[in-house]
Amino acid sequence: MATRSTPSATSNAPSYVGPFITVAILFFIFGFITNLNMALVPHLRSIFDLPYAWAMLAESAFFLAYFVFSSPTSKLIETIGYKKTMVVSLFIQVVGCLMFVPAAKMVSFPLFLTAVFVVGAGVTALQTAANPYVAILGPEHSAPVRLTLAQALNSLGGTIAPLVAGAYILTDPASLASKAAVANTVRGPYIAIAAGLLILGLAVMFMHLPHITQTQEFRPGGAGDPVLSRSIWSYRHTVLGAVGIFVYVGVEVGLASIAVNYFKTQGVDSLKTASFLVSLYWFGALVGRLLGSWILTKVKSGLLLGIFGFAAAFFLLVSMFSSGPVAIYSIVICGFFNSIMFPNIFALGIAGLGPMTSKGSGLIMTAVVGGAIVPALIGYAADKMGIQNAFVTTSHAASAPYSSCVRSRLHRSPDPAAYRKTSSPPRRRGSGRTAYPPRGDSGPASSDTSPRSRRGRPSPLATRVLPERPRAPLRRRRLLPRRTDSPQSPG
Repeated sequence: MATRSTPSATSNAPSYVGPFITVAILFFIFGFITNLNMALVPHLRSIFDLPYAWAMLAESAFFLAYFVFSSPTSKLIETIGYKKTMVVSLFIQVVGCLMFVPAAKMVSFPLFLTAVFVVGAGVTALQTAANPYVAILGPEHSAPVRLTLAQALNSLGGTIAPLVAGAYILTDPASLASKAAVANTVRGPYIAIAAGLLILGLAVMFMHLPHITQTQEFRPGGAGDPVLSRSIWSYRHTVLGAVGIFVYVGVEVGLASIAVNYFKTQGVDSLKTASFLVSLYWFGALVGRLLGSWILTKVKSGLLLGIFGFAAAFFLLVSMFSSGPVAIYSIVICGFFNSIMFPNIFALGIAGLGPMTSKGSGLIMTAVVGGAIVPALIGYAADKMGIQNAFVTTSHAASAPYSSCVRSRLHRSPDPAAYRKTSSPPRRRGSGRTAYPPRGDSGPASSDTSPRSRRGRPSPLATRVLPERPRAPLRRRRLLPRRTDSPQSPG
């Protein structure tokens, strides 16, 4: 009978290969659209004769949508589910792409920024739903690998986008008659993108994707569960993951947005050649994610994250203090070391959240607003002291210590205050000893004066105490006369 039950158990195991491929295609879509939007920075600068700080507002408008719509999207996921949220996000992007048509016709900079913001809102909703959905399509320990593979398709879309921009959008302004003709170059690509997104949204709507009611299985949340009333800000590893995403996205977007103009200052004459170099930047991210998905099976994600972060900082410094091909290809190679950062920081940040996963995803995706703030700082610095010196504002090495902090937090309990709320203190496995409760808790050990560490926890010398035991009542012993060898003399 055991031999018969084994095949049935295997056949009943859910297969997530098809849903993973479907969602991975969505990663390609928002990677393509995000990087195509970065090509608008030099395009808008040539149309409206803008300084770098104003041209970078195109990136700020796009990534500001992450700050505005990430938390509402997490609420939307809890209401209608992951699949319907993805469909809604695709239709929002269709509306945003079609808004580029009147913006180009009217040659209006505010309308361009509005269209970018609407597209960014759709991409925000898509990422907020797709990232955790890929993470929970299988075992939690392999979530970084799945996210890295999905992000590889994101990089593939990002690699193709600069080539499309160089062929159809980034034309030489001198070859066109007017600024209106330059602005009209965006109409064709964005109309084609809107049509493709509409078809994809309808396909996902009628496609079967597994409905996941619980975000994790290790701790399902029920009615009255205290974990559901906790703030997501109380999870330190999630907050640190959000800070890491803020720094990383700001640096990556800032470098890619200003790369075309930077390459021109280093001797590149053609806009198409500069766009091709930007596509090499994203191709390096593609190779890094494919290679990183294999390395992650051998090396812990937090350690690899720190190594890649410091390597990217090194090559960024090399580009700052060099010129010509060395400065150009030092920036290009940064794309390789940027590759694994987002999927791994995200996976580490939402690990162990249980029913709080959607809220954690919303918080981390809100931190993508770094793509709106850091590029604006880079543009302002480029206007004041040049593009090459403006790289000092990126501070890419900040991603590495934050990644190590996230890793160290994850080795602890994701809910460090959980054992404080229990009615009885936890017991040590295999022993009758009772854990020492934290300072301020009720119990016989709360008034103990043993030495403690800085965080208020017991020091290693006094971490365990024996419980109080009632003492047995004393027995009265009967006093007997002293025995002597000779009789005592009277009085």
